[in-house]
Amino acid sequence: MTLGPNPSTAPAPSRHNASFPPSNQAPMANARAAVEPESKSLFDESPEDGDAVKENEFKEGGYGWVVVFGVWLVNMHTWGLISSYAIFLAYYLRSGSIIGASPLFFAFIGGLSTSMALLVSPLATYSIKTLGTRITLFIGAVFEAGSFIGASFSTHAWQLLLSQGVCFGLGMGFCFTATVGIVPQWFTKRRSFANALATGGSGFGGLTYALGANAMITNLGLEWAFRILAITCFTVNGCVSLIIKDRNKAVGAKHIAFHKDLFFQPEYWLFVGWGFFGIIGYIIVVFSIADFALQAGFTSNQASLASAMFNLSQALGRPAIGLLSDRLGKMNVAGIGTLIASVVAFFLWIFAGKYFAGLIIYALFGAVAGIIWPCVGPVGAEVVGIQLLPAALSLYWIGLVFPATFAEVIGLSLKREMVGAGVYLNVQVFTGFMFFASFLSMWLLRSWKLRQMEYLGLYEKGQEAAIHNVAVIHPSEESKHEVVSTRRQQNIVVSYITNMFVMKRL
Repeated sequence: MTLGPNPSTAPAPSRHNASFPPSNQAPMANARAAVEPESKSLFDESPEDGDAVKENEFKEGGYGWVVVFGVWLVNMHTWGLISSYAIFLAYYLRSGSIIGASPLFFAFIGGLSTSMALLVSPLATYSIKTLGTRITLFIGAVFEAGSFIGASFSTHAWQLLLSQGVCFGLGMGFCFTATVGIVPQWFTKRRSFANALATGGSGFGGLTYALGANAMITNLGLEWAFRILAITCFTVNGCVSLIIKDRNKAVGAKHIAFHKDLFFQPEYWLFVGWGFFGIIGYIIVVFSIADFALQAGFTSNQASLASAMFNLSQALGRPAIGLLSDRLGKMNVAGIGTLIASVVAFFLWIFAGKYFAGLIIYALFGAVAGIIWPCVGPVGAEVVGIQLLPAALSLYWIGLVFPATFAEVIGLSLKREMVGAGVYLNVQVFTGFMFFASFLSMWLLRSWKLRQMEYLGLYEKGQEAAIHNVAVIHPSEESKHEVVSTRRQQNIVVSYITNMFVMKRL
């Protein structure tokens, strides 16, 4: 008998149950709740109006490709702009144009804008629930443009803090939160590819504005560089707010700012751990690569080019990551990509980065350094389900506030007092370890997913369906009791460690 949620609205059926109660009845009750659409729980909500039910039966893609393009533009003019902060940071560090600011203060500004974007996510989530996606996105566009206008008149440290730090972070947070969960609503089989394609906009934005910001600062001055950015981002994000369209009602999305039940899901904390350590490494690299190039003796144009290549790698690499995720498994790609980021930080950046050609090669691995962005949505849907994804991401971003705020501050504080590329040695080693810790978190999460699928008795056909978020084969009572008996005899810790070495598409 075939059971399971509608394929357009639900991911893998076993998305909530990480802990398995010792009683005879509770485990199977949890299993049935995870796969039966009739079950009413905190994690399942069906559309109540006929229009929403009709909309639920949509063809994959369609207007979704317009949404992908819109989100691509938003990412280009939010995260793409923050990626170009490496150029502004390098300018601030060598110009001394801001009164009362130290190098650590400028590093803090970059981290603050990112953390404010994450910190405001519960408020933006509430805004989506009450005002809608389009208005929330437009509010973000206003804040973002206002921040650049304010920064263009800033001459003191506190002025830059409020404008380029707080105000830009608020604007980026509203734009990002309004769009981050929309693309997965329009796709099932090609969800990872579509989501990665949309996130690739940040790479093109970083590429465009890394080169553009350096040229504008050189030829027009810092003030007019900010004003041009203000006009550009307001125009683009404002236009996208007119064409963007969500399917929140169709999928029964839960826009809850604080969903306390998630705190009791161990797998959710592994998901957060993957992002916590990964974003530390990512922010250090994206903000430091231009200054590292200058410290290594390269020119400002070469530093700008290295930063641009890093962003180009993300622009081209993220769609490729999405395609690989659909073919090889979302968690597999997220974990292996993070491991590659750790390896290249330890070897390429340290040993080859002192040469310009080596630094460019390292920059071309930027896609794996920022793998959290194309993978967070699809992996999150595997962990908590598509309905609960907005609420889960709202808390997820809160968990990343601390590392996003202080990552670059930690990075600059680890710089050694010397001349040349060796000044960044401690930073490079620290970054490599952060990516490795991120990999361990994801691989443990993958191990949890494998154990959960085994626990529910999802064998080959059922596992394939679960990976594709389609209807699954419900196991027979005999197989369920056999699986439960087997899992009770096996130590949980041993099971998790063993599953870390199981090669399966997941």
